[in-house]
Amino acid sequence: MTSIDDLRAIPPAETSETEGSSPGLRPRGVLGKLPRYAAGKPPVMVDGLESFKLSSNENPLPPLPAVLAAIASETSINRYPDPMTTALRTELAAYLGVPATDIVTGAGSLGALNQILATFAGQNDFDAPDEVVYAWRSFEAYPISVGLAGAAGIQVPVRADGTHDLEAMAAAITDRTRVVLLCTPNNPTGPILTRDEVVDFLAEVPSHVVVVIDEAYQEFVRRPDAVNGIELYRDYGNVIVLRTFSKAHGLAGLRVGYSVSQPSLTEHLRVSAVPFAVSQIAEHAAVTSLRHIDEVEARVQLIVDERTRVVEGLRGLGWKVPKAEGNFVWLALGDHTQDFAARAGEHALSVRAFGSEGVRVSIGEETANTRFLELCGEYTHRPAGL
Repeated sequence: MTSIDDLRAIPPAETSETEGSSPGLRPRGVLGKLPRYAAGKPPVMVDGLESFKLSSNENPLPPLPAVLAAIASETSINRYPDPMTTALRTELAAYLGVPATDIVTGAGSLGALNQILATFAGQNDFDAPDEVVYAWRSFEAYPISVGLAGAAGIQVPVRADGTHDLEAMAAAITDRTRVVLLCTPNNPTGPILTRDEVVDFLAEVPSHVVVVIDEAYQEFVRRPDAVNGIELYRDYGNVIVLRTFSKAHGLAGLRVGYSVSQPSLTEHLRVSAVPFAVSQIAEHAAVTSLRHIDEVEARVQLIVDERTRVVEGLRGLGWKVPKAEGNFVWLALGDHTQDFAARAGEHALSVRAFGSEGVRVSIGEETANTRFLELCGEYTHRPAGL
């Protein structure tokens, strides 16, 4: 009788280069119309300089020691994870003060967003797809996720200061609008939405249109008038809040995020939720991090302090930058965007360049931030104003 060990020892069958190929197969036409997601590039190695990656809005600090220990102790990965992520939702419910049934987990906040779009927006009619309204420039995955869902993205330009133009976004809502995305703080420009302006905006949005408040950077916000989606969703049945463990908790590589909404929405989101999207390791790490939230918040404050130093340093050098409330700053460099990114590479710094619009620079290690400020002090092509 053949044993499992015998089967493991059998080498894979060899195949020719052409075997299994089907030139006549075609992907969905929408793929040719979508932008490619451009992940932050690693830094260029420069002799004599330590390299730093400031291109992906990652937490420069590793997970807490207790979280690393929890990750190392997880031995059940030969089993499927709990599809309901019960332990994490229970811990989050206590932390946020919401019912566990209002929480749906996903593979990062992007995974949770894809579940929302799969549920509420798509190709209902060939000539008239659903519409999703969002600010632009904002999170670059939005047009990709919206397009893959089969919906049409309606991009509303941000104002010159990097803020959402909520009046224009409300005016962009039509009978075909199914979802509106609000990113606060806005990635990559940095400003937040206030509670009052979001409340006013919600008063203009039909109750059947889902409004997603994407708060991936919420822990870094310090403005007292900033919107807090958790406080709002209880009063608005069409609001869904997105959050993640990737940024403040330093768990970007484990892909764990979640949405919070009322049962009338979560009952549908659970149908579209990807089974087993959050692994045992990710769940255990996230639960442990929440149980050490004071330490997490202390680390976040270190990053906020560095953000303040960088922003004040830039303004002291004469740079005009938007109000930064995430873990990054935005330089509206226009046609000089690519040149600045190349100069940063010469200084062993990777930054995120967006076409000919501007550069987003993550708050990193103190040494990296200081070198970035030195580069900005030398660079002559600065934004004229905001």
